Amino acid sequence: MKSLPSPNHDSRNGVPVSMLVLHYTGMTSGQAALSRLCDPAAKVSAHYLIDENGTVYALVPEDRRAWHAGLSFWAGSRDVNAQSIGIELVNPGHEFGYRAFPSAQIAALKELVQGILKRHPIPAWNVVGHSDVAPARKDDPGELFPWEALAQDGIGLWPQTSDSVIGAEALLWLGYDPESPSEKRILAFQRHFRPEKLTGVWDEECGRRLSGLLLAKRAASTL
Repeated sequence: MKSLPSPNHDSRNGVPVSMLVLHYTGMTSGQAALSRLCDPAAKVSAHYLIDENGTVYALVPEDRRAWHAGLSFWAGSRDVNAQSIGIELVNPGHEFGYRAFPSAQIAALKELVQGILKRHPIPAWNVVGHSDVAPARKDDPGELFPWEALAQDGIGLWPQTSDSVIGAEALLWLGYDPESPSEKRILAFQRHFRPEKLTGVWDEECGRRLSGLLLAKRAASTL
């Protein structure tokens, strides 16, 4: 891990860490992303950045509030930055040639996150993407991000299809913003939990997967 301190952070004001938010950089290069995240004029940052070759850069201490989520919402909170750790993954994103995340990058991410989860009590359902917490504005880390593979290693949730079918309004029970457009919420859910079909339209398969997620969340909450 390389230390590259960013000036863009402030106090968490006593709010404990309970979320992990994953992003892609959406810029033409990793160096461009690092420069922006460390530029005081940009007023953006993250706790960590992981390059495509697996190099991890530590930018903001975990006990500080990095400025990565912007206008966002999850599970009743509109100050996602205060309660989260943010990780940026170098990827050009949908604007500059979105592509799969290299295996070295994902391996480094898994190792980093497993350490974070040992230091902070972050429940699986609070491991989210930027598009989950800001569905009206963001698409990252996108449909090519390997959420299922991370869940297999104990990072986040992946749905087991339920026999029950529930409606898109139940996305609010998972944590999505009730003030965001319904189509955007659905699309964010599909990017994360049903990446093979991005339509922004709710169907039975979405309902089964959401039902399975909520059952898993309920079961984990009682442990």
